[in-house]
Amino acid sequence: MIRVLLITLALCFSFGAPKLVAAQTLQDALQVDPGAIAQPSRRTVGETLDRLLATEDPALPLLLERWQGRALYQRAADGLFFYAEQTADGFNLFDITTLEAAGTAAPREVAALIPNAGVRGVIASALIEFQLTDPDPARRASAVAAIARDPSADYLEPLRETLAEEDDPGLYARKERVLQMLIARFDTDIDARVAAISALGTDVSTETRALLNQLLRSTTVVGATVPEGVNIAAVLEPGSRALSRDAAYGMLISAGLAPAPVTPAQIREALIANIDGGFVGGMPVAQMNTDAARTSAYDALAASGIVAPRVTPADMDAALAAHSFWSQYETSNVQITDAAAAALASATTRVGLFQVADISLDALSLASIYFLAAIGLAITFGVMGVINMAHGEFIMMGAYTAYVVQLFIPDYTVALIVALPAAFLVAAIAGVALERLVIRHLANRPLETLLATFGISIALQQLTKIIFGTQARPVTAPSWLSGAWIYNDVLGISWIRIAIFVLALVFLALLLIILNRTRLGLEIRAVTQNPGMAASMGINPDRVKMLTFGLGSGIAGIAGVGIGLYAQVTSEMGSNYIVQSFMAVVVGGVGNVWGTLAGATLIGVMQKGIEWFNPSNTLAAQTYMILFIIIFIQFRPRGIVALKGRAAGV
Repeated sequence: MIRVLLITLALCFSFGAPKLVAAQTLQDALQVDPGAIAQPSRRTVGETLDRLLATEDPALPLLLERWQGRALYQRAADGLFFYAEQTADGFNLFDITTLEAAGTAAPREVAALIPNAGVRGVIASALIEFQLTDPDPARRASAVAAIARDPSADYLEPLRETLAEEDDPGLYARKERVLQMLIARFDTDIDARVAAISALGTDVSTETRALLNQLLRSTTVVGATVPEGVNIAAVLEPGSRALSRDAAYGMLISAGLAPAPVTPAQIREALIANIDGGFVGGMPVAQMNTDAARTSAYDALAASGIVAPRVTPADMDAALAAHSFWSQYETSNVQITDAAAAALASATTRVGLFQVADISLDALSLASIYFLAAIGLAITFGVMGVINMAHGEFIMMGAYTAYVVQLFIPDYTVALIVALPAAFLVAAIAGVALERLVIRHLANRPLETLLATFGISIALQQLTKIIFGTQARPVTAPSWLSGAWIYNDVLGISWIRIAIFVLALVFLALLLIILNRTRLGLEIRAVTQNPGMAASMGINPDRVKMLTFGLGSGIAGIAGVGIGLYAQVTSEMGSNYIVQSFMAVVVGGVGNVWGTLAGATLIGVMQKGIEWFNPSNTLAAQTYMILFIIIFIQFRPRGIVALKGRAAGV
């Protein structure tokens, strides 16, 4: 074990304390027992590290790093140690203290030192002490992370001493939390431990909760009575949820406090061993064909003292009643366990609240995706009354447009900026073509329109497979969208989801501006409310329907770009959103932007809420959601936000 005093001296030296006159150099310390360096073991490496620390040489951290990283070499001729740089002819050697060139060596003249995993672990522990004060924040963060992974009392004082000098705010907070964990576990001052444990109650990290659970670790014990002066976690009752009757009696057997029950196999063996003249236990062997008969014969043998008596349920109850069962904390101090229990309860409550917040973020993210996918459908359905089963394929077109754009523009940020309007144009043109060539010829024939668009949907999927193949194609997000916003170990959301949420808000605002502040929006609202009256006022309903269908299809294409950033881009990807899009439109209210937003939000929240209760079965979540919507529209057939006035009768 590395001595704390020597570590402290080394740390003080690294902080720039006046240099003491060292008794020996690093090379001298290594030459005391070169065999312990060349072939170290966990048993001997501690003494070697103590000698190296005693040199107080500032080059020691680099030596330990090179030794741990198998980059320390020994010259066979004189046993000296060097750093080496491989060349075509051999190695260039460098002094381990000054790093100055120390000559060359042929490949066979030097050998790399290869410590085993156990020795490297010990060296790593010693390195942590130096890394805590390293000028590089990344190395300091790595040292703190290593302490958190493998906490030890040896790190308590070095971490406490370096905390005040930490100038990185994020790293300071991390050091402070790890220090609190070390104090809670290893400090000799009980009051300090209790205070540190109480402070951990506000921390919801996995490592903190693991520490608190470790402090509350307990074992189940059985005895005649519950002893005094023991830190009892709970007194257990046999037959309760905490301790079953069989488990309690098993503890009595293991402790030698009760006999083990006689098994059917043991009864059979005892009867066979005591057959006498065709009888056993006073009963004919021919009658030993039932469990009851064999049990009766065995009891007769037991009454004669030939075999051990059976343990009856009454015997088990008597044995259980005669003994006490309790759960006993491994930590003997009551203050520690009480503080840990309170802190864990507080942390658990906070975890629950953050889980609700996390589910809410996921629900809003999913709702924004459904809104982008459904809003175009809501507009076209509200104006034209068309059930467009090919709407999902416009989403797919937008995703493939983004993929194609990235093939020509390697900068993913620029590609994304170009892909958004390009996807809108591609999907809008396809939508206008569909409306001109098919849908306008099927006006006021909803069944034929549904069947026609369904067939077109299948045709578009097959055409996409012919062009792009059946394999999924990637739409790569820019680097600034990689990763996630992490608040703590419980609450977080990917940047892509946040970007899609922002995109949904932007298009909600743009759509509201178009519908309420532009000539096209005025005409769309007029045709939605009363096509005949709108036509008599000089509005061309046929043109408005074409532009509306193009607008709705274009928005679906933009939704495809957003969805493609995190989902697989395939020819069938639109089918995954068409059902939810229709549900959002129907539940929210046909032809109403705010209704579609409300419907998408309701569906997103419901789906994530059901998945929270049953996370292993997403299909069940969708099934329950559909059942709820069926029931919902029975009571509110016009949706959450129903159209009023003339539009309500359309």
